[in-house]
Order: sequence, then C-alpha cells, then structure tokens
Amino acid sequence: MSPSDLDSEDRLRLVRFVCSFAWADLEVRPEERAFVHRLVRELDLPPHERQQVEGWLASPPDPEDVDPLEIPTEHRRIFLKYARGVIRSDDVVDELEVETFSLFEKLIR
Repeated sequence: MSPSDLDSEDRLRLVRFVCSFAWADLEVRPEERAFVHRLVRELDLPPHERQQVEGWLASPPDPEDVDPLEIPTEHRRIFLKYARGVIRSDDVVDELEVETFSLFEKLIR
C-alpha cells in the first residue's frame, strides 16, 4: 500500500502527522519542508488542503489532531515510514525526534 492508496481524509491525516514530526525538535528545517512538499505533490492534495499544510509548517498541528490511535490499523506502516522519513530528511536526528518517534511507534503497534 502506498500513500496515494489512502482516502482523502487519511492522506491529509498522514501529512498532518508528518508535519508534527517535522516539529518534533521544535524547528522545521528546509529539508523537512522539502520532504513535506514532495509528499503533498505525491498525494496531489487540493489547494485548500495545501493551505492547511502550509499552516502546519508555519506552526505545529494541534496535538488533539494527531492522535495515533485514530490511524487505521492497515495504514500504520505508511505513517511510520513517512514519520521516519521526515525525521531523517535533514540528516540530523536529535533526542527529541527519537523519543517522539519511539513513543509513536509504541502507541500504534
């Protein structure tokens, strides 16, 4: 399964989670921003959803909107893959990112 196989709600949910991981170290680096933009293009999000994504890159998504338990079981691998991808995209993985990803992984497994 690829991200493009997700329905529109889950595609947007995926990008929201990816943006929240870009913010895990309290800073969105240019490489992380580029990773998110590639994902948005891959998913072919409509303009109004692209605007939401730009908002999440300017300020982190509300924690209430990134509940790992809301991710459908069959999509969890995709979410893990792209969360890991954005964390690694800048070649700088700090402790906050590792801790955040570890917790996320435990919650959805």
